[in-house]
Amino acid sequence: MILKRNDALGIAAGLGAGALWGMVFVAPRMTPGLTSVDLTAGRFVSYGLMAMVVMLLGRRLRRLPTGSQALSALGLSLLGATGYYLLLASSISAAGSEVPTLIIGTIPIWVMLLGKPLGLKWSALLPGLLLTLAGLALMMQTSLANAVALPLQGQQFWWGVLLALVAMASWTAFAMLNASWLKRHPQVSVTEWSNWLGLATGIGALLLWLFAGSTSNELLALDSKGLVVMVCIATGVGSGWAGSLLWNVASRRLSVSLAGQLIVSETLFGLFYAFVWDGGWPTPSQWLAAGLFTLGILASIRAHR
Repeated sequence: MILKRNDALGIAAGLGAGALWGMVFVAPRMTPGLTSVDLTAGRFVSYGLMAMVVMLLGRRLRRLPTGSQALSALGLSLLGATGYYLLLASSISAAGSEVPTLIIGTIPIWVMLLGKPLGLKWSALLPGLLLTLAGLALMMQTSLANAVALPLQGQQFWWGVLLALVAMASWTAFAMLNASWLKRHPQVSVTEWSNWLGLATGIGALLLWLFAGSTSNELLALDSKGLVVMVCIATGVGSGWAGSLLWNVASRRLSVSLAGQLIVSETLFGLFYAFVWDGGWPTPSQWLAAGLFTLGILASIRAHR
């Protein structure tokens, strides 16, 4: 399977974004004393500050967004960043890591179905879709079996599931609209767009914290302040700024459906980081599911050649 250079760079960027995004699934568990609002604000204020620094360093070479572009960045930052992650972090707090991770893991399927290129036959996408669905079914079966034994069950658990479903819909809409925006505005570089999104996200996150976050005294009373700061910076600069930049590269170079399939890597990396954090190993069915996910990605790449 020989890939064109443009496609190869897009695929590498999409997989890199997935590896960085996977960190956000363990972040809530690494900061148990932090509320979902505080974690969301900390992550995206870090993202916004990074974007602002890059914009200031390149101010002679880059331009500022127009009013219309700024509004687009604000709207998409709410769909794909601040609003999405607040929903996801709240979901993980209520239902644990595994089930929300798997619900978010269906995003590639929805993006593939909604973003299929006109010239691509459904039969070409079917192998990748079936492999991904089979992997999700295996993971869901194991995770739901484990969830029954967790203290997080009943009404709280199902509230977390509902929040994860809304988060899934939010990011699916972002993926479609963001890819469409980038393709309609080729004059805007992916770095510029990532910085504009980052600045809009940082402003939204700061407002969120001012209205709904913990007080400074409550934050200073946390036992693991150093770890909290490190997690916010890592997920803000890494999962936020760098992940957004890589995803925008993939969105511009690849079709929406192929880029969507690559989001499966976020689920794979998220589960891997969770296993590392827990100090455990995947079960045989989880290994098999991971293999099916990988085959699904390869099948989708082949279908889009």
